[in-house]
Amino acid sequence: MQFKHVTLDFDGPVAILTLDHQEVMNAVSMDMLGGLAEALDEIEEKKAEVRCLVVTGAGRAFCTGANLQGRNAQAKPGRSNAGAALETAFHPFLRRLRNLHCPIVTSVNGPAAGAGMSFALMGDMILCAKSAYFLQAFRRIGLVPDCGSTWLLPRLVGKARAIELSLLGEKLPAETALQWGLVNRVYDDAALKEETMKLAHELANGPTVALAQIRGLYWDSPENSFEEQLNAEFQSQRIAGSTADFKEGVSAFLEKRPAKFKGQ
Repeated sequence: MQFKHVTLDFDGPVAILTLDHQEVMNAVSMDMLGGLAEALDEIEEKKAEVRCLVVTGAGRAFCTGANLQGRNAQAKPGRSNAGAALETAFHPFLRRLRNLHCPIVTSVNGPAAGAGMSFALMGDMILCAKSAYFLQAFRRIGLVPDCGSTWLLPRLVGKARAIELSLLGEKLPAETALQWGLVNRVYDDAALKEETMKLAHELANGPTVALAQIRGLYWDSPENSFEEQLNAEFQSQRIAGSTADFKEGVSAFLEKRPAKFKGQ
């Protein structure tokens, strides 16, 4: 399915959302954000069928940040609101990813810069091509990191490295990102797509309700006290324990066979 600068495909229970504006290395425009919103609408309409989401980029980039083409370079300081699009378009998209009903795998096939880096870090599992790199590009144009990067980065790599990436604006190669704990796995470029789909199908064949609860618990845990997190685990366990997949998982364990989860 084709939306504005976005392609949505389905491979069984796996939805594949591809940022597709190769002329600008998949830089994010308002048109693309509209296309992303429509694609998520489609995914949510197929909620019962879609059990994992892959987000990737077309061509040689994942996403190189906001599309600055057409911006008025002569705008006078104080006369423009550089953050307006964050509230109206970027933030709603990020919140929808945060609250998605199934796991997200980001397949970083090339540069992930600025907002594109934030998009990549929204994955529950982040897979990279060896040639990929990350870049906090904001300081290069006189802006501050946004799209949640100042929340995500210190929690993934620590305050010192997060500030270094943001103040210096240096490229972070995929293999260094792996060493820092920013991403999960790095593959040869030619193997990335196959390995991404292999992992996505493994997640899609899992207990979807429980996996959704797991991702929610880890999203919430940095802000919770220990007691609050214990209570959150209790509530999530009640939800997971009421599913048919829980019954199937226990039966499969007792019968010493692979479980056949249905996401219910």
